[in-house]
Amino acid sequence: MTSPLSLPAAGPLRAWQRSAINSYLRRQPRDFLAVATPGAGKTTFALRIAGQLLADREVQAVTVVAPTEHLKTQWAIAAAKVGIHLDPGFSNAVGATSPDYHGVALTYAGVAARPLMHRQRTAGTRTLVILDEVHHAGDALSWGDAVKEAFDPATRRLCLTGTPFRSDTNPIPFVRYERGTDGITRSGSDHAYGYADALRDGVVRPVLFLAYSGTATWRTRAGEEISATLGEPLTVEQTAAAWRTALDPHGDWMPAVLAAADRRLTEVRRGMPDAGGMVIATDHQSAKLYAELLFGITGRAPVVVLSDDPTASAKIGAFEASGERWLVAVRMVSEGVDIPRLAVGVYATSVQTPLFFAQAVGRFVRGRAPGETASVFLPSVPALLLLAAQLEAERDHALDGPAKEQFLADELLAAANRSLDEGEDEAAFTALQASAQLDRVIYDGGEYGTGAAVGSDDEQDFIGLPGLLAPEQVAVLLQQHQAKQIRARQAPVVPAPAAVVTTHQLLSGLRKELNGLVGAWHHRTGSPHGVVHNELRSACGGPPGPQASAQQLQDRIETVRRWARERSAG
Repeated sequence: MTSPLSLPAAGPLRAWQRSAINSYLRRQPRDFLAVATPGAGKTTFALRIAGQLLADREVQAVTVVAPTEHLKTQWAIAAAKVGIHLDPGFSNAVGATSPDYHGVALTYAGVAARPLMHRQRTAGTRTLVILDEVHHAGDALSWGDAVKEAFDPATRRLCLTGTPFRSDTNPIPFVRYERGTDGITRSGSDHAYGYADALRDGVVRPVLFLAYSGTATWRTRAGEEISATLGEPLTVEQTAAAWRTALDPHGDWMPAVLAAADRRLTEVRRGMPDAGGMVIATDHQSAKLYAELLFGITGRAPVVVLSDDPTASAKIGAFEASGERWLVAVRMVSEGVDIPRLAVGVYATSVQTPLFFAQAVGRFVRGRAPGETASVFLPSVPALLLLAAQLEAERDHALDGPAKEQFLADELLAAANRSLDEGEDEAAFTALQASAQLDRVIYDGGEYGTGAAVGSDDEQDFIGLPGLLAPEQVAVLLQQHQAKQIRARQAPVVPAPAAVVTTHQLLSGLRKELNGLVGAWHHRTGSPHGVVHNELRSACGGPPGPQASAQQLQDRIETVRRWARERSAG
């Protein structure tokens, strides 16, 4: 490995980082677990420890293990800033790196592929192993066994996580477990810094959760059409079906929620001009379709990041440095990726585990300046509402007791979702339609609002909250808006005169909707706008758009929507 370390001038540390570093250096433990909420600065803490151990010659090399390829690069960049040079391109096939490096950055999957080779590397040199988001070592027994095999000889092991709990009961390697007075065995951390602590210190942003409900309709394999309202008491299968129907890009729920989220982003950017938004999708197909919807809403193509895209890291880096409004991604961007300007999120996935939810929300809470807030739009599903309300709860990884019971409950819903998403018989479920309305706003564990129609003044009251507010100001405004809603509902109902929609307004609205759909179709297929309009005229008849009647425009709108559904089904 490279020569003795020459550390650059160290930057200031946060109070929790100083406390954790002092605890570590005082005890000099072989194993240390630091639990710190996403955005608190775990990387800085770990690299300061690594630099000190290298400078003191306690270790000669550093190995960082991260969940994803992108995070390997992110760690290498952060380490280089403090004079520690890591090789993020280390290859199992080669098994060695340049002596110019102080160490390597790996993924858990890479370690699992060649655990004995990594054991030999670790045993041959006094090594500090940093296990980033160490809960991933419990993702599968094979991964946990590989991590234990590879890094058992390490001189020091520093485990990091933003979410110390897991929903299953796989033990996490190198983590200490202790049996409590209640008989439940839980993980024990050496230093913990939770979301509530970070919020109090102004390290992270407070989060507004805007939960949207609505009526979902789907068809079963037997041909029965079922309708249900998101958030109402339902069976596990009905909850999964209603949830998936809401997330269907071809319904009305996702376009309405994306439009609301974009309006919220516009408001946030008044105080945070570079603020960005991210949609977390379930799969690649959904991500691409959500991107088309956003293009129709904003007129700009969002950045799309897919896990099998070799340019994913470059796209994430370019988005971070740009002023682009929206990023659409599958699960790979939900954890560990540091894009501090992300302030608005859309949780468009059916994953409901506490671990994934906390990591996803963590992408939006990284504070940069006082008064910043984060906003996350999500389906009004009981499991998610509970997680949102309990965001500040401290959790440890339990190996038995209630954790196992909750794991079984989570697995039932996950299995129902898998049977719909990947089912052996794709005809078993058909999403038909889903409407949307703002159900409630969750903030600091409390619920606000009495429901609001999409596009209404009541919805705008909540979406239009200023993007820069002190936490106590957020609560006051939410209380005021809720009180306003309650007063309005209690007031005598006075019939309002019917709104008059002129022919000009009707035709203009239909043309705008058609043009947006044609733009999305162009973005998806590459067909020029004019060609698409001509194909619609051929399919539906009638004159060019400016001379078309309302019915002719509506027919073309339905036709291009049908094309989109058929293309997705194909």
